[in-house]
Amino acid sequence: MNISIVGSGYVGLVTGACFAELGNKVICVDNDVNKVALLKKGAIPIYEPGLKELVAINLKKKRLKFISSIKEAARSSEIIFIAVGTPSLANGETDLTGIENVARNIALNMTKYRLIVEKSTVPVETGAWVKRTIQTYIRGKVKFDVASNPEFLREGQAINDFMHPDRVVIGVESKKAGELLVNLYKPLNAPLVVTDIKSAELIKHACNSFLATKISFINAVARLCDKVGADIEEVAFGMGLDKRIGQGFLNAGIGYGGSCFPKDLDAFIEISQKLGYSFQLLKAVKEINQQQKALFLNKIKDALWIIKDKTIGVLGLSFKPNTDDIRNAPSIDIIRALQEEGARVKVYDPSAIEKAREALDRVKFCKDAYEVCRGSECLLVITEWDEFKELDFLKVKKLLRRPLIIDGRNIYEPKILEKMGFTYISMGRKKYG
Repeated sequence: MNISIVGSGYVGLVTGACFAELGNKVICVDNDVNKVALLKKGAIPIYEPGLKELVAINLKKKRLKFISSIKEAARSSEIIFIAVGTPSLANGETDLTGIENVARNIALNMTKYRLIVEKSTVPVETGAWVKRTIQTYIRGKVKFDVASNPEFLREGQAINDFMHPDRVVIGVESKKAGELLVNLYKPLNAPLVVTDIKSAELIKHACNSFLATKISFINAVARLCDKVGADIEEVAFGMGLDKRIGQGFLNAGIGYGGSCFPKDLDAFIEISQKLGYSFQLLKAVKEINQQQKALFLNKIKDALWIIKDKTIGVLGLSFKPNTDDIRNAPSIDIIRALQEEGARVKVYDPSAIEKAREALDRVKFCKDAYEVCRGSECLLVITEWDEFKELDFLKVKKLLRRPLIIDGRNIYEPKILEKMGFTYISMGRKKYG
């Protein structure tokens, strides 16, 4: 099929490259001409495992094209996905300016039937506004459909998530729109959920809000474990064996971050509020998540006593492993809070250092984990990158000024580190020393 993706960020770029890999002719549109110039050369502005190779292959096969003109996309593609950013406003609502601008430009340039598909995460009833916008600006009697096709891509695993999805959700109003999207996704051989547009829009926000709820719930239980000396890993394992609950998203730590969960939770709370329902459960989920960073900082203070003038090493900057994304990353708030207390901070991350340089001042960026350890009073683990799990702890112990590890992601075994002479502080793990 001939399709276009408007917006070449995390979602748009992965979606475009994957659709091209399935054999479609894909045009990716972005209004950032510098980004388009880079993408044409095969340079990728984000870190996502396997994406650079996938883009290069499909550029070479001429199945993938990057442009900055919506006009060309609207006139050459039957299916047009809108994958532009939908940032949060100050009150938590979603800023849909980009969605409206794209819908208007598509309307002005359509010459024959087009299916316009929401790919960005948007509030329920956005589809109706997209339809109304196109009807307002369309020239002539050109037929069109609007659909919703929410994405469920996890940063760091986005290509696998696209190619092997748990399900594909399609919200449509017409038989033709449904058939087009069903045929487009047919090569994936994935379960299809075909529903109305409003239900599809709600599915996305409901999913992310539920997963955020699981994370905040297990973090709240971890606080109880700290107080009574129980082990959250054992509690979570016992819970997860119940098929009604499952093991996923039961990892206690310093809370979720990124561009999706915080934004989508805020949006869902505001959507509910506007519809006359105060979603108290989600408000509590948000509050618990915010408290986790304060709890972690208190653990640092309790262990060091005085923060001022101490050197603190930090492992991990991205909000999760296998990405360079630092949006809403707990690391940023924690580092800034330590600096306000007068600490000197050394950091290392396998992929996010360049982006972190733009967000953080007065930080020493290190070449590896061992440089972070050298001369630090303690070592903080904030992102659970695999390479941090394979450290030489005898070397770490020699490099640190004192053998103190405060693990915000529970990636180490307390018994092993305590036996090696470390003071190991975690989020709800049992102490053995």
